[in-house]
Amino acid sequence: MKNNVGGGWVEARNSRGNVGLVPEDYIEFRFSVCYFITACDGDGDCCHVTVGSIYSFDEEWDDDSDDGKSTVGYGGSQMEEGGTMQRGGAHSTMKISLNKFPGFSKTPNPEVYLLTKSIAKGNDKLPIYAGEVGPVWLYPQIQLDCVVADPKKGSKMYGLKSYIEYQITPNTTNRPVNHRYKHFDWLYERLVEKFACALPIPCLPDKQVTGRFEEEFIKMRMERLQGWMSRMCRHPVISNSEVLQLFLNYRDEKEWKLGKRKAEKDEFVGVKIFSTIDQELPELDPGQVEQKYEMYSQFTRSMDNSVKELLAVGHLHWKRCTGPLQKEYRQIGKAFQNLSSVFNTSAYPSRKLDATGKTYEEIAELVAGQPKKDLHFLMETNNEYKGLLGCFPDTIAVHKAAIDKVKEADHLVTMNKISQQDKHIMEKNLSTMSYALQAEMNHFHSNRIYDYNRLMQFYLEEQVKFYETIAEKLKKALGQYTTM
Repeated sequence: MKNNVGGGWVEARNSRGNVGLVPEDYIEFRFSVCYFITACDGDGDCCHVTVGSIYSFDEEWDDDSDDGKSTVGYGGSQMEEGGTMQRGGAHSTMKISLNKFPGFSKTPNPEVYLLTKSIAKGNDKLPIYAGEVGPVWLYPQIQLDCVVADPKKGSKMYGLKSYIEYQITPNTTNRPVNHRYKHFDWLYERLVEKFACALPIPCLPDKQVTGRFEEEFIKMRMERLQGWMSRMCRHPVISNSEVLQLFLNYRDEKEWKLGKRKAEKDEFVGVKIFSTIDQELPELDPGQVEQKYEMYSQFTRSMDNSVKELLAVGHLHWKRCTGPLQKEYRQIGKAFQNLSSVFNTSAYPSRKLDATGKTYEEIAELVAGQPKKDLHFLMETNNEYKGLLGCFPDTIAVHKAAIDKVKEADHLVTMNKISQQDKHIMEKNLSTMSYALQAEMNHFHSNRIYDYNRLMQFYLEEQVKFYETIAEKLKKALGQYTTM
């Protein structure tokens, strides 16, 4: 390996003997057994390059590229059924392939946890308590929050590689840290890997290629990253996780890289996350667990459909406001102004009709501009919830698989494949899984009540201002006409 090529590039040889240039940032140096390359500097200190830490050329390029689609009209994220957010290019989906994570796939296998006899110790524990609304997570005394701001364009490799870097400032330290989009992507992957069996992790804002450094796009993506980070910070489990704390509080590059390696070696991932649940609530029988599962499954499907309906209606209304409605008000205004010319030779003042026409032209512009003032926020919040609700089917499927497995317990005991004690452990662990789901749903309910109350209050206030402005303009136009 030659590390003196310059410009952020390193010459390296892969396992097939091919030699080429590799971006320096994507080579991980480890003081461990090397797989194929050993490099020494002038002082005789040697370091090793691990094959697994070098991504394919496409992957390393896409890490900094803002792949995706340009949007027209309302800039809502392109979504697949089930909440999967699209990203264009070779890597077309933002949603992580669930099959790569242990115990969490399209056909989840909860046995890894169901037969576990002990729970995690120390800082890995996730407490659940009995609250007024039922099982709840342990909430922090101080609510974590952060501000995503100050986006700056950067470049590497003599300008061949460009990216946007954001400044994130947590309220706990008020010390800003800088992250590129690929760092958010890494955080998302770690959260999905660790928590997605128990908690729905919404997708990141989508990437796009066309105009990715345009001011409007940068502002929109920053707004959506802010929404995503705020939702992560508001979650009592995620906000206290080591990986999010690392993301918000690392002090230097060394701490960041060491923290990343530790997070990537975390053993409590997939269904094993349930072994960290610490609760002392009464054990539920499998029938109660299944009843809760059915209730939550039906609720999330119902809300998902309602949110999608509102998004469709809102998108159509946005297009009408900036298209047909604006055009119609302009036509009305033009018609009044044309009519005013007929009265030029009569005693009736033509300027009154002309002013009325201009009033309707002003209303046309108000109608076209209003969606950005209120409907935008309604759409963005519902888009967030669409992504969040789209994650629930995968999370709930883990519980369904566990319920089905426990139903087989009697048969397995009869076949002498498990003992009666094993069956009891499975039922107890299924109860713990149910409490985790209940705690998560109670958190979701409290958040949606808060979010929609605040959202509708803002939306209706803006609508009232909008129609009051139109009413004032019409009253002013009316005041020019006297009773004859």
